[in-house]
Order: sequence, then structure tokens, then C-alpha cells
Amino acid sequence: MLNLASVRSHFPSLTPGTLFFDNPGGTQVAQEVIAHMQDYYLHNNANHGGSFRTSRASDTVVWEARLAMADFLNAARPEEIIFGQNMTSLTLHISRSLARNLNPGDEIVVTRLDHDANIAPWLLIAEDRACQIRWVDIHPEDCTLNIEEMERQITERTKIVAVGYASNAVGTVNDVQRIVQMAHRVGALCFIDAVQYAPHKPIDVQELNCDLLACSAYKFFGPHTGILYGKYALLDSLTAYKVRPAGNLPPDKFETGTQSFESIAGVLGALEYFAALGQAAGTEFAAPYQQRFSGRKLALKQSMAAIEAYEVDISKALLAGLLSVPGLRLWGIADAERIPQRVPTFSFSLPGLHPQAVAEALGKENINVWDGNFYALAILERLGLEEQGGIVRVGAVHYNTVDEVNTLVQALQKIAHR
Repeated sequence: MLNLASVRSHFPSLTPGTLFFDNPGGTQVAQEVIAHMQDYYLHNNANHGGSFRTSRASDTVVWEARLAMADFLNAARPEEIIFGQNMTSLTLHISRSLARNLNPGDEIVVTRLDHDANIAPWLLIAEDRACQIRWVDIHPEDCTLNIEEMERQITERTKIVAVGYASNAVGTVNDVQRIVQMAHRVGALCFIDAVQYAPHKPIDVQELNCDLLACSAYKFFGPHTGILYGKYALLDSLTAYKVRPAGNLPPDKFETGTQSFESIAGVLGALEYFAALGQAAGTEFAAPYQQRFSGRKLALKQSMAAIEAYEVDISKALLAGLLSVPGLRLWGIADAERIPQRVPTFSFSLPGLHPQAVAEALGKENINVWDGNFYALAILERLGLEEQGGIVRVGAVHYNTVDEVNTLVQALQKIAHR
């Protein structure tokens, strides 16, 4: 069970007076992140591959972060972890390598539920290689993916299936394991965008059997750095777009130029925070994982299971509170019994009020929320909301409290009555 006072003590920016419900766009960082980045700058600041102490120390930090990230995702080996500027850049980068294996008439499947970082790269390489894009629609009443249409759209000509683990716009969690199986049935690769999922629930890439999966550390309490997982055999087989002196094996061949080593040190800090949280949560959440994992892997899985359990309650409080606001239209799953099918990211509209006006009114109360389309352009267009200025988005994580939810709801009720 999470001790909220202890959890919040790890986040120095959680000062009284400001409510952070802008988490889907980026979380606050744990103290361990700050400590690791400061230590890097003070003691290990050097470029990669030198024959002197600080360079070797810097390389050690990066390797330790790679090991920890492999444990977090349960990758088969640390070389399957690639660091980069952000998920978008990494996806654009790897899509170019994948494109070399595509031929005219090949098909790529994308969904209307995804962030554009998991749509635009595939549209671009489809244009370059004369491939066909096949779109999977949503059920607009609850903003869930139409799985039956996904099955129809994946054909013998499909080469890549791109899907999000959880929607950054409406919080829907997709059955990606089933979608991976659909893709593999026809010999296609499956690329998963786990950016919105990673802060909320455990990830096991080996259990999913996905080919590629991307996430961003700044969404799970770390620095602005992206992470790409890929099966080693796949990464090894791909041609990387890189400078000639760079390494020819994964992950080096995909980590173009000089990395943000201080940020990678911060990733290690975020994962150390998770591991400590898992140990503090005790054995209550260990049962599903004890037969497969031990040490840090087990602690990381325990931490994410504890977070997931806590967020069920915070999600129910958010859902009930938002639905109590007069006239509010919630987009996405609105049934408390289906909370496990979403993350605590909730988006809504208030009649007669522009989303930006709602966000600004909340901002004056020191309540941080987002408005707009959050780069989830396809679903906003599908729902007819893009031309209306988008939607308002609030998102909780495990450092948020029910009291904060109540304050948010009270503020929204006042705005709705104006």
C-alpha cells in the first residue's frame, strides 16, 4: 500500500498551493532524479568513450541506466534499450530504418486513437515507399479502439502495426497483447507507444512479445529523455542512419551523436525511486511476479502494481467528481466498473466555454491542466472537436490526492455556474 506522505516527500516541487493535474503532458520529478543529475554534472561530466576517469564514469552511469531500464520493461538484455531526445524523435528515427524493408503496396496499420508521434512517422514512410495506410477507427461513445476493425485492417500485406498502449487524450488502455498477436499472425511487426501507459501500470515487453516499444522518462517522474525498446535481433538486422565512426551494433548504432548523459543519469534516478517505492510497498503486490522476478525487477514490478492499485481509487474519485459538474461532457470510458480499462487521464468539454478559457480559469486558481489537442490530432478530428479548440485534460498520478481532486471539482463547478 502506498504511503502518500512518504510518496510526496520525494517530490520537492509539490509545494502547497499548486495542484498538478497536468501530468499527462509531463510529471514532476523525484528527488532521486535531481540528485543523480547533479552528481553527474559535479563528478562525471564528460563525453562518451574517453580513456580518462570522468568519461569512463559517464559511460558507467549510462550502462547502469540501461540495465535499470531493461529491468523496468523486462527486456531480455540491456542492449535492447535505446536512449534518445524523446519518443517522437526515436520513432521518426527507427521508422526510417524500417522503411528500407518496405515495398510499394505494403500496408501499415495506424489508429485514430493515437498520439501523432505514432501516426505521422508511418504516414511519412508510407509516402516515401508508396505503401498503403490502413486506419483503425474508434467507438466514439466511449473512445475505445474498434478491435473488430483492427482484425479486418490487418491483412497478409501488413508489415507494421502501430498502436498506443494508452491514449494520451482520453485515457483508454488498449489490449496490445492481442494486437501484437494479430500482427504476428501475418508476419508484421508491432510498434507500441507506451508513453501514457508507463507512469501508471507495469510493462513486460517479453510477455507482450512486441517488436518495438517507446516511452518517455518525463512522463514517469524523470527528465526529458526518450526510450526505445526493440528486440535485439530486429535492431541488429536494421540499417541505422548514423555517422560512420559510430558503433555498428545495438544500441550504439541508433544513439546518434552525443547523448544527454545527464538526462540518462536522471532516468536512473527515476528508476531508483520506483525500486524504493516497490520495496516500501511490501509483499502485498509481489504475488503475481515472485515466480518470474527477483531483486530490482521484482521491486519495480511491485512499485507499478502498487501505483496501479492506488490509481483505481483516484480514478474513481476523478470520474465521480467530473460527472457531478453541471453540463460537463466526458470523453472516454465513464463507467466506474471499467476503470481498469483506462489510466487516470480524463478529458472533457463544458458547454459554452472554450477549452482554453476553462484551463485559464483553473490556472488562476493554481490548478494546472491542459487544453487543446495534445498532438492527438486524429481522435480530436474524429470526434469533431478540433475545430472547437480541442478539449480540457486533467490527469492524476500516484502523488495526487483525493483532496486535490475535490478542490479541482469544486473549481470546475464554480466555472460551470458562471
